[in-house]
Amino acid sequence: MFAERGITVDHTTINRWVIAYAPKREALHRKQKPAVKTSWRMDETYIKVKGRDCYLYRAVDKEGKTVDFLLTEKRDAKAAKAFFCKAFRQHGQPEKVCIDKRGSNTSALMSFNAKCKDNPPKITIYQSKYLNNIVEQDHRFVKQLTRPMMQFKAFYSAQTTLAGIELSHRLRKGQYPDSGNSTVGVFLLPGSIIVCGEC
Repeated sequence: MFAERGITVDHTTINRWVIAYAPKREALHRKQKPAVKTSWRMDETYIKVKGRDCYLYRAVDKEGKTVDFLLTEKRDAKAAKAFFCKAFRQHGQPEKVCIDKRGSNTSALMSFNAKCKDNPPKITIYQSKYLNNIVEQDHRFVKQLTRPMMQFKAFYSAQTTLAGIELSHRLRKGQYPDSGNSTVGVFLLPGSIIVCGEC
């Protein structure tokens, strides 16, 4: 668009716009709480930040709709628990979660089940590489955009850029009431969210 109008913009300017505005747009759209199914597939993928691996936790439902995401510096039970807390606050607690065989993810989910006492019902935990192909394939969109960047220079810039990438991915998948409108209004779905008291 800028080239058509004869305007020259440095790539660092675009980067500053992303860091400044992506979190605000993502927070605005988060208020709309797009509906997802109660069967989730959760997995993590690595993202390079300052030469070391950080971990992007992501989950999609059985239809491939993005549930939530969280970038963490470590891959352990605490990080997995933080991701699930964020996802539960947004969408409520799911009926089923399919994960890989990593013990930290299992431990995080079992800690929620230990506190639930059937109110809300306990989460059914599946460990299936076949079922998790949905989320692993969904990682590709994020990796296609982050790979040419080589690596992020700071954790905060990685967080904000990934927020913009995840938002554009959800819009592309048509998860919002009016994904074609860049000025979508606030839209709250009816119904309450039940979350285990730990979150």
